[in-house]
Amino acid sequence: MMFSAVLFDLDGTLLDTIAGIAVSMNHVLTGLGLPGHDLETYKMFVGEGMEKLVAKSLPAGSPLLRDLPGVVAQYHEEYGRQWPETSEPYPGVMNMLADLDRRGIRMAILSNKADDLTQVMVACLLPGIPFFRVRGARAGEPKKPDPRLAMGIADDLGIPAIRFVYLGDSAIDMETAVAAGMYPVGVKWGFRSAGELRQSGAKMLLEKPEDIFRLF
Repeated sequence: MMFSAVLFDLDGTLLDTIAGIAVSMNHVLTGLGLPGHDLETYKMFVGEGMEKLVAKSLPAGSPLLRDLPGVVAQYHEEYGRQWPETSEPYPGVMNMLADLDRRGIRMAILSNKADDLTQVMVACLLPGIPFFRVRGARAGEPKKPDPRLAMGIADDLGIPAIRFVYLGDSAIDMETAVAAGMYPVGVKWGFRSAGELRQSGAKMLLEKPEDIFRLF
């Protein structure tokens, strides 16, 4: 198979963001008089969007679940302050992206992170990379693993989905890739285990970013 494009997940794939997520959510929980969680727990909470992250972070049966949008807004505000000090590209990611661009491979990002945060973080932390499209979660639109946005990016690029590599770090990413008809590739440096990636459809696992060039 000849691949012409790569669709990337963001958190846990291109950017190491878990520390900022944990610090921000724990700050909100502490302010509400609730206990926080450790990094490994947050690695299991992320991936399905901000609302699911906050809901999983609250105690089961908490009355705060009835005001979930209010707690989400607190987290969004706190994370907006924290991420510049706690987030960075994984080692080798910038070289991988630059080399893909030099080879003429088209690139895009699809994240379940809120779109405003996705846009500013990509612009600041992955500068100079000509992504065809950068998409985060927007109100009223489907989130991964729904494949519609991934398929829409392929359509807009004019490249068949079958010629896309989909690179991600979670079951949600692999399920999205499979549903969209893209080639699912998991990264071993992200938030979830190799076993989860394989079980959810990964056809290849990368030890380090430059391993992607085995596909091109």
